[in-house]
Amino acid sequence: MAFTIAVAGKGGVGKTTTAGLLVRYLVENDLTPVLAVDADSNSNLNEVLGLELEATLGDAREEMKKGQSQGMTKDLFIEMRVNQCLVESKGFDLIAMGRPEGAGCYCAANHLLTDCMDKLAANYRYLVVDNEAGMEHISRVTTERVDLLLVISDPSRRSMTAAQRVQELAQDMKILDGPCYLILSMVRGEASPALLDAAKEMGLDLAGVIPDDESLAEWDLAGKPVSQLPADNPVVQAAYAIFDRVVPRE
Repeated sequence: MAFTIAVAGKGGVGKTTTAGLLVRYLVENDLTPVLAVDADSNSNLNEVLGLELEATLGDAREEMKKGQSQGMTKDLFIEMRVNQCLVESKGFDLIAMGRPEGAGCYCAANHLLTDCMDKLAANYRYLVVDNEAGMEHISRVTTERVDLLLVISDPSRRSMTAAQRVQELAQDMKILDGPCYLILSMVRGEASPALLDAAKEMGLDLAGVIPDDESLAEWDLAGKPVSQLPADNPVVQAAYAIFDRVVPRE
């Protein structure tokens, strides 16, 4: 059974970059195979990882809803499409949820996708799920509980409040079967005592701080996969130090 790590946080706080660096960390430490799951409807984890994405599970869900199963049973069709959506790489694979088009009920398709994803996840050592702020996306990807939740926030009160809500939502949904840690990203200089006090008051367990770094924005603007930043980059070093503390070696 895969050890499931979910990464969540409001948009623009470095959530997907952190997820991409986590996948790289696991691969470089031989904690493989890894399945990276892009559960954000605005799919861009593939860009961070440097992979081309041709199809999503949302496409498969839409095709099944429209009856485009090509004479197959729905179960067989979904299983085939899930495997077609899988992007293979060295030490890890990637699959993206995408999103459905138009209105209507997707419950039956979601149920089949969940079953297929559970079977697929059983072939991996770690599962890294890049989420939107809401944790309900986990239930659309897998019925497995989250073993480790990393909530990313920038050093602002609004973003930290969103992080607090994500943690509370995961607890309320009873999908969290392990610790939840806060990671502060895009921090200039040292984290202020006021910032650390605010995290403590909100009940957020701070795992570490990732600094603001101009080269990260430069790589992104140039279209380079930011998960492939040089090993001596301060963002990479800070992220790896955090992962060393919080990611168990199964």
